[in-house]
Amino acid sequence: MWGGFITVISTVLVFGLLIFIHEYGHFITARFCKVGIKEFAIGMGPKLFSWKSKKYETKYGMRALPIGGFVSMVGEDEDSDSDEAFCNKSIPKRMLIVLAGPLMNLLLGFLLMSVIVLAQGKLASTTIAQFDDNAVSCDKLQEGDRIISVDGTLVFTGNDVAYEIMNKGYEPIDIKVERSGEKILIEDVSFGHFEESGVTFGNYDFKFLQEERTFGSIVKHSFWRSVSTVKMTFDSIVSLVTGRFGLDAVSGPVGVASVVGSAVKTGFVSFLYIVTVLSINLGVFNLIPFPALDGGRFLFLIIEAIRRKPMKKETESAINFAGIVILFGFMIFVMGKDIFKLIRR
Repeated sequence: MWGGFITVISTVLVFGLLIFIHEYGHFITARFCKVGIKEFAIGMGPKLFSWKSKKYETKYGMRALPIGGFVSMVGEDEDSDSDEAFCNKSIPKRMLIVLAGPLMNLLLGFLLMSVIVLAQGKLASTTIAQFDDNAVSCDKLQEGDRIISVDGTLVFTGNDVAYEIMNKGYEPIDIKVERSGEKILIEDVSFGHFEESGVTFGNYDFKFLQEERTFGSIVKHSFWRSVSTVKMTFDSIVSLVTGRFGLDAVSGPVGVASVVGSAVKTGFVSFLYIVTVLSINLGVFNLIPFPALDGGRFLFLIIEAIRRKPMKKETESAINFAGIVILFGFMIFVMGKDIFKLIRR
């Protein structure tokens, strides 16, 4: 009972933080660009409470369902003659406002990743220190090899190497290494593999040489681990579209709550890592050029810049509404799947 309560509270707080950061990015950038804000709300559905700013005439509120939020701007969905209207600002300013939400989520993810790297005692380089028992890759790789790229993708930390092998090493791949001062491309390197949710992943089978903890190495690992997490999100979306990942690998709020609850029990660093991944996922997902997402709105602005005239509000609203229906339908389907899986357990 107590564990379930902690899981619910932790999940609501995590979703609330990520949504707030995202919407605050839109909000503060709109303020900077002198766009009028009608309402700033966290959550969706019925209002829990709200208040109005006397200075800016902006309504602030909290809604019942912690699955989203919004910043309603003057001239966003309707024509307006006001100088404060979103539709009357330059295209670069509107692009900046639209991108600010996802970029804030990415920035939060990068900052949290720095905390994780600081909290962890070891920094893995890309140099092989020792092979595991029953290692497969030792047939072609050697201790002391500094891995430069995995299947054509450059790697900068041990975390990069581990992820790329997990993502691509379920079948033989090419590894470029520096060996005795010479760069060598080693073809068709095999690794072990494992399955999860019906998907096969590669499994690296060696230990990495550790790097000295300095300010420069901590910054390097924080940056590249964040970049790797962004790439992981893109790779997951591509794998879902191409069919490598099935719908079993997709989780909605219920599935995320289960993961957050497990991370809370495991420890602070594990919990922080889940929040970091969710924040980066939210940022990347919203950049997809799909109607109703920030990426879709950004695409409309690119089209407007090319055509040199805006799309009709009615047409844009109809496309965005269709996008919302599709997204909510997909979310309901995924939530149902997660609930069924939870009951079955």
